[in-house]
Amino acid sequence: MPNPLYPETAGMPAPKRTVFNRSFWQSLVAVLVGNAIYYGIYRYLPPRGQHQLYRIDWGMAVDFWICVICYFLIRMIP
Repeated sequence: MPNPLYPETAGMPAPKRTVFNRSFWQSLVAVLVGNAIYYGIYRYLPPRGQHQLYRIDWGMAVDFWICVICYFLIRMIP
């Protein structure tokens, strides 16, 4: 009798681990590249665009959006 708790024995295909691994690596690369870009242009940003330590400010938003843009650019690579 198949056990419904285990997809292999219930007749369902096993989940693909490669999808998780690929998206994890894409996210990691996007964050690393995005932060490198942000800290590379940090001194050229206006004071409001520079992140202050232990504060939620516009600098965090700028860094976040740079990482998001990097993530979508990396996702477009086949």
